[in-house]
Amino acid sequence: MSPRVYVETQGCQMNDHDADRLRDLLEADGYLSTTRPEEADLLVLNTCAVREKAAEKVFSLLGVWRAFKEAHPGTLIAVGGCVASQEGEDLLARAPFVDVVFGPQTLARLPELLAERRRAGRPAVDVSFPGLEKFALAPPPPSGPSAYVTVMEGCSRYCSFCIVPYTRGAAASRTLSAVLTEVRRLVAAGVREVTLLGQNVDAWRDAGEGFDFADLLYALAEVPGLGRVRFTTSHPADLTDGVIRAFAELPVLAPHLHLPVQSGSDRILGLMKRGYTAAEYRARVEALRRARPGIALGTDFIVGYPGETEEDFAESLALVETVGFDHAFSFAYSPRPGTPAAGADPVPEAVARARLARLQERLEAAARRAREALVGREETVLLERPARRGRGEVAGRTGGHHWVNLAAPPGALGGFARVRITAALTNTLRGRYLAPVAESPAAIALPT
Repeated sequence: MSPRVYVETQGCQMNDHDADRLRDLLEADGYLSTTRPEEADLLVLNTCAVREKAAEKVFSLLGVWRAFKEAHPGTLIAVGGCVASQEGEDLLARAPFVDVVFGPQTLARLPELLAERRRAGRPAVDVSFPGLEKFALAPPPPSGPSAYVTVMEGCSRYCSFCIVPYTRGAAASRTLSAVLTEVRRLVAAGVREVTLLGQNVDAWRDAGEGFDFADLLYALAEVPGLGRVRFTTSHPADLTDGVIRAFAELPVLAPHLHLPVQSGSDRILGLMKRGYTAAEYRARVEALRRARPGIALGTDFIVGYPGETEEDFAESLALVETVGFDHAFSFAYSPRPGTPAAGADPVPEAVARARLARLQERLEAAARRAREALVGREETVLLERPARRGRGEVAGRTGGHHWVNLAAPPGALGGFARVRITAALTNTLRGRYLAPVAESPAAIALPT
């Protein structure tokens, strides 16, 4: 009987994509996937160190898994991802029942590490940074009309609050030809939309050929059958004029950009080592909106960063009002061990939480206005999956990354459609199916 593996993942889209790679890798090694951790012979946790109290959540879950292991001797536990990279050997001091520790860059070595654990009878650890080794793995097969494509790993920005450069290493990019090959294979398998992933995706470079991220976007626009391209996450300091020009010239590029600002205060942005001012951020947004009228913007905010005053916070509120965002993620600052900001004097937790509530109220009001502005408009929607609430409906995303639920004719799922937006709900939209759209970039015209 084949051994069974359960994979749980935390965090961002890149971790979700890595989890798919892990499942495929382990299935190729003879495992069968299960959705029941208590019956697994191998438990794999793919961790994220970005969110608050990430390590505590990891060890809490490992405590549950320890009971599974005690009930079924021979069960192995492997911990990967950014918390594993951050903790390294120290993870075993707190959880000595863990068998394998691996980093985001060494997931391709998991079968080898499991074999080492069985052979040597002691835990195996590898949290090194071997560059782009994991991309030698075959990409996971698509499960629908949209797919993720990781184009680069790591980050070389070293923002003072961010753990990514320490857990995923410096920025390392795949070649343009490798990315194009993967995208063409996905399109041949039925994918119509790809989202390019990177911790700082605008920093992608094919140094050997002299290509930058704008060159990659223009190359992808030439792939036959590819209807839409998205990318995340961008750094404002790396958003070039060439990428902004691509929004004006490439219909295949979705009218949506997630552009984290983190704070509206120049003083706090300086302490964060973000490399831009609030005015420079606004200028990039204005350039984007001139290039692509109606572009939807997403962002991230950190509230209660060490040293943040009420005046600094007021500047973040003001930026929300002047820019307006369709989507936003916002968090109260929590220190990440090993980052420059970790030792700074914190803002009192109660103050940070109160500010976060005020900011989120403003952000939700802005997002609600953006959704309401779409009512009555026609949008090109990729119909991606059955609607979660059933009723025989489907769900899809507009170019601006707004989810729409609607009734659609048989066979429409997986394709683009023209949809009239009929209502704005709390987090989604409702729409009415109008007509199919030919699945080629030229058919999805830029707004005039």
